[in-house]
Amino acid sequence: QVELVESGGGSVQAGGSLTLSCTWYTFDRNYIGWFRQAPGQEREAVAAAYICGGRLFYADSVKGRLTISEDNAKNTVYLQMTSLKPEDSGMYYCGQGWPKPPKMAVKYWGQGTQVTVSS
Repeated sequence: QVELVESGGGSVQAGGSLTLSCTWYTFDRNYIGWFRQAPGQEREAVAAAYICGGRLFYADSVKGRLTISEDNAKNTVYLQMTSLKPEDSGMYYCGQGWPKPPKMAVKYWGQGTQVTVSS
C-alpha cells in the first residue's frame, strides 16, 4: 500500500500564499497530482508532475498562481500557491497515478489538508 501524507494547509486572507507538501513513503506510479474539493462539489485536478521532473498539467484556473515542484531527495512534491482567492478554498489532496489525458488517473490518495481563504 502506497502512503501519501499532505501538510501545509491553513487559513489565509485573499492575496496570501501557502505551500503544501505531499510526501510519499512508497510508490508504484510515477506521477503526483494535486486535487481540491470544496464542500458539495466534485474533486477537481489542480496540477500534476512527473516525480523525476516535468509538469504534466495545470488547471486553467490556477495557471500563473500555483506552481508544482518536486524534491526527490525528500520524496516530496510541493504546491506553491500565491495570490490566493476565496474560491481556492477546499480540501487539497495529493494523488499518485498516471497520465490520463487531459488530466490524470489516481490509484492512491492522501488524507487531505484544508485550505481556507478569506476575503
